[in-house]
Amino acid sequence: MITKEQVIESLKNCYDPEIPIVNLVELGLIYNVEVNENNDVNIKMTLTAPGCPMHSLISQDAKSKIEKIEGIGKVNVEVVWDPPWNPNMMSDEAKQKLGFL
Repeated sequence: MITKEQVIESLKNCYDPEIPIVNLVELGLIYNVEVNENNDVNIKMTLTAPGCPMHSLISQDAKSKIEKIEGIGKVNVEVVWDPPWNPNMMSDEAKQKLGFL
């Protein structure tokens, strides 16, 4: 059985090309991860700004990283805009790396 933690670990290898020093998880862009009994994965994620020109590239990268997990089923990555992302959603480590602390 694939775990939520395995999926999150895979997502830690995904980066926004405009912020390449902090992964999507640390940026607070991953809102929800669900894994069902068939090892299908549904992700809800956002980006730092609506209309980001990289949104399809970033979501596809996330999907491809998750699909590399052995035994994974179908992977669906949905980009959502509610709630809107803000810098307070970042981990303390990300805030420090980006000069917010």
